[in-house]
Amino acid sequence: MPSQRQAALRRFCSAGALLLAVAASLVAAPHPSHAQDVQSAPSFVDDFTSFDHSRWYVSDGWSNGPHQNCTWSKSLVELSDGVLTLGFEKRQVKDREFACGEVQTKKRYGYGTYEARMKTDTGSGLNAAFFSYIGPADKQPWDEIDFEVLTKDTSKVQVNTYISGKPKNEKLADVEGGTDKGFNDYGFVWEKERLRFYVNGKLVQEVTNPAELPTHSQKIFFSLWGSEKLTNWMGPFSDPGRKVTMQVERVAFTALGEPCQFKESLACGINSGANSN
Repeated sequence: MPSQRQAALRRFCSAGALLLAVAASLVAAPHPSHAQDVQSAPSFVDDFTSFDHSRWYVSDGWSNGPHQNCTWSKSLVELSDGVLTLGFEKRQVKDREFACGEVQTKKRYGYGTYEARMKTDTGSGLNAAFFSYIGPADKQPWDEIDFEVLTKDTSKVQVNTYISGKPKNEKLADVEGGTDKGFNDYGFVWEKERLRFYVNGKLVQEVTNPAELPTHSQKIFFSLWGSEKLTNWMGPFSDPGRKVTMQVERVAFTALGEPCQFKESLACGINSGANSN
């Protein structure tokens, strides 16, 4: 189970720069150089017709540090009619006034195509995220690849990476129709020499600088959380007065070189140049 130390390290965006000094001091302990360690679990598609406990770990009973105003609660991870729903609501859990939901894979994944079809809610001070991550609790440098919807503005999604705990490649990408009006497809293709981000099949960011490419296998996460501290980034938080949700219809990982697993997959055409403009 991830420790509170891991959670505190796990994820701050560039707009939360006040926290990076603390995180950096924790990450800075000696560790092997950022050599490549990209082993991978097998390809999979999960359409959430059932909850695969062998694949997913449900975060429960801790928070990611003082910036987060909610405690992860397994009761806010629900499955119904082929949709995984993560919730955020006012409920006292331990020392936090709110509770929130997160799941993460038990296995780590490497080079390949990562895809999620999801829908967010709205609300200032909240973050609905699909991302991959590995870090010091697993005796690895902090590498991360993100799609983050700051639901203060559902017309956009933020993409970025972390390399050895340092934020890179941040960009806001348009989501036509909004992240909250219907389900949208988010995907990234991670290769040894480049990383590409896609929204609804359209390329929105490409990274080719070797120093800004992750080099360690990562777990896949979905999370919905809030903050009253990161206002410059996430917007001022106010109690939404209701349960806020994030819904996921499908998630998939397709290892490089393997056949695509469903007809809408980026992996069906990405290597031949389709969807690249």
